[in-house]
Amino acid sequence: MQLYDKDLLSVQEVRELVERSKAAQEKLLEMSQCQVDRIVESIANAGVRNAKRLAQMAHDETGFGIMEDKVIKNIFASKSVFEYIKDMKTIGVISEDEKAGTKDIAVPVGVIAGLIPSTNPTSTVLYKSEIAIKAGNSIIFSPHPNAKEAILETVKVIRQAIAEAEGPEDLVSVITIPTIQSTDTLMRHPDISLILATGGSAMVRAAYSSGTPAIGVGPGNGPAYIERSADLKKAVKRIMDSKTFDNGTICASEQSVITESDREEAVKAEMQAQGAYFLSNEESEKLGKFILRANGTMNPMIVGKNVQHIADLAGLKVPADARVLVAKEDGVGNGHPYSNEKLAPILGFYVEDNYQKICERCQQILHYEGAGHTFIIHSENQEIINYFAKRIPVSRFLVNAPGALGGVGAATSLMPAFTLGCGAVGGSATSDNIGPMNLLNIRKAAYGTKELDEIRKEADLAIPAAEPCHINVDYIVEKILKELERI
Repeated sequence: MQLYDKDLLSVQEVRELVERSKAAQEKLLEMSQCQVDRIVESIANAGVRNAKRLAQMAHDETGFGIMEDKVIKNIFASKSVFEYIKDMKTIGVISEDEKAGTKDIAVPVGVIAGLIPSTNPTSTVLYKSEIAIKAGNSIIFSPHPNAKEAILETVKVIRQAIAEAEGPEDLVSVITIPTIQSTDTLMRHPDISLILATGGSAMVRAAYSSGTPAIGVGPGNGPAYIERSADLKKAVKRIMDSKTFDNGTICASEQSVITESDREEAVKAEMQAQGAYFLSNEESEKLGKFILRANGTMNPMIVGKNVQHIADLAGLKVPADARVLVAKEDGVGNGHPYSNEKLAPILGFYVEDNYQKICERCQQILHYEGAGHTFIIHSENQEIINYFAKRIPVSRFLVNAPGALGGVGAATSLMPAFTLGCGAVGGSATSDNIGPMNLLNIRKAAYGTKELDEIRKEADLAIPAAEPCHINVDYIVEKILKELERI
């Protein structure tokens, strides 16, 4: 097949998918909350049943991460998401205030375009399918080409689950000929109501510039502050667990560790005891030149790879038991590669004199990259926690939790999600962990409570009565006499 023919076929496929998806969504509009929930539960059960097989496919196809961790992510995206959203009212009247005479009616947005990354392909498809259908929508996926087969198989599993729950299979569909043209056509199609974009910055920018309403996320670049009151062993364990989970492919994972100068040696020793390898200045410079490309973006060759693989690529020799590579960093921005997001077991290490300077450094890191995403603090000092909570520009402020699993809601009570909004500061439409309520509109039904006559009467009563005017005649006469004397 010639490239020209492939582009044309991919565009035509999108048009047909949208037509079928729209018809399926219209059928969903006729279903009750119970029927919709049954479909979502069927998807969740199918995701759990197929978690291992789909994880293996994703790992084999992309070469990213750890297969066993991908199993956990698939179960999380299936079962944990369903358990969190199962009791949400999302169909028809979802709340009512009889006293005020108002009703909230859920209105699905319609057909959603779902952009899927290669880092979390199968789990993101499961998660987005559940939250889209729960809110009464259908969804069409544009797969990352590097994870195409795993994504197609996940959609096949989901469509079978929908059929088993007596729903229209076309509620979930996928582009089988992914091209730049097909994704662009999908995002700009007049019958696409919303784009749900998870992926790199370029993908998210394309979604927001398409002219279609979009929910996208920016990069994560979360610093982790180990404050002096923290339980050091637990804090380091959480960071190491998080950064090594699926080889750091979750964007909420820690990207740097920061602590006070008088705690540097203690923190460093504990990190080394738990498997961190601190690079020498020479090693740090060598790896730093490798982890970023010439244009300043992350080198895809490191994404989701283990320490030994990365070391081999960069020409380094590291201990066989090293779990995470750590480099001392003293700045932020160009020329400071460890201040960037690194979706791999690599951490920057910062040291500052006091918590005020640490807060300033964390703000600087996040405004450079990762604004609105995630910050982690390990501390038992509530005053310090409050100090940072008021100043750090993030949507997820995690306390004593692993960044990756805390940010997505696995180790915290946040909405379980693989699309994490970054709010206005991060250029995102929302700061939420995206769930069903982000994928529907609320129609406000309001019953009349007043007539115009009553409104006028209330307005009249609201205007204060005019105070009587008191004229001081003696004062005026005195002023006139003084003026005459002057003449």
